[in-house]
Parts: sequence; C-alpha cells; structure tokens
Amino acid sequence: MSTYVLAAIAGLLTGAGLIIAIGPQNVFVIRQGVARAHVVPVVAVCAISDVVLIVAGVAGLGALVSAHPAVITLAKVFGGGYVIVLGLLAARRCLRSTEAIVTNAGEANTASRWAAVGMTLALTWLNPHVYLDTVLTMGAIANSHGNAKWAFAVGACLASLLWFVSLGGGATRLAHHFASPRSWRILDAVVAVVMLAMGAMLIASVGS
Repeated sequence: MSTYVLAAIAGLLTGAGLIIAIGPQNVFVIRQGVARAHVVPVVAVCAISDVVLIVAGVAGLGALVSAHPAVITLAKVFGGGYVIVLGLLAARRCLRSTEAIVTNAGEANTASRWAAVGMTLALTWLNPHVYLDTVLTMGAIANSHGNAKWAFAVGACLASLLWFVSLGGGATRLAHHFASPRSWRILDAVVAVVMLAMGAMLIASVGS
C-alpha cells in the first residue's frame, strides 16, 4: 500500500476521531435535521468550513495561530458567551407550554435560511475547539507525513463530509419520532445542557 494511501487513511481516521463528538455544532445539525429545516445548507456550511480549516492547518496556519494566543483567548470568550446564550434559548423552549413546543418544527422551517446559515457559521467559527482540532492538531499531524500531507488532508476532509451528511440525513429520518411535545422537550433539554456546558468550559479555560 502506498505512502499516500496510508496517509489518506490516517487522515480519515484522525478526522473522524476529532470531528465525531457531541458539541454545539453537531447538536445544531441534529436539531435542524429533526426539524427538517434547511438541512442541506447547514450541512454544506459545516463541511466546507472544516475543509477550509483543515487545508489552512496543513498549509501552516497553525503555526501562525500558535504565535498569537490572544486570538484563541478572544475566541473562547466570545464563542463561550454565544454558546451559553443559545443554551439558555434552548432551555426556554424546553420550559415553554405544550402548545408552543409542538410548533418548534414549524418555527424552524419558517425561519430564514440565511439565519440558519449564520448560526451555523457562528457555531463553527466562534468555537476555539475547531481551531485547536482542525488547524493546530490536524495541521501538525498532517505535516508529520511529509510529502503525503495533502493525502492526509484529503482523508480528513472526506471524514468531515461523510460525518455531516450522515448526521443531517440520520437526524432527518428521526423526524417522525418528534411529533409529540415531550420529544421536543427532551431534545431541547439535551441541546441546553450541551450548549451551557460547552460555553462554561470555554470561558473557564481562558488563561489556562
């Protein structure tokens, strides 16, 4: 098996390991999929963003970010605050009346496509973990493969594409299970817990 194929496989596995985790971005994709609201543009933004960040990391942006830690600090503060706000909004949806919860899917469907894309961009680019995982970690591992680093990058990008397509499509198939108010309440409770926990962890990690 050639060095390039091995590097691509390593990129695929490494990308999967770093991307497949329950975080604000993945939770948002799941909720959009369950609501069947703008799933394609949301998935496209997630995958394209990852590709851009992975390519940037392999090209050497990771070294530049490491030289300016204040960038990561600002991302932690603003990103953490933004994610906490989203968690509070999810908690409010969870505590709303039964009639209001039933309309969640309809609200998501009628919301602007650009609003969904904007939120996806914010959850992606304001999350410092994205830079740590894709730009710094992925970039460092890719460059350890020497001339095969771009084969590694292709594998990592493929992992991201497969994951987000599967996540959005899989969540869409679960939509029929969310016809009851209780199901939406449980989903929003999970969203709230994940968002609030991630936001608090980001802000608490400032200075560490």
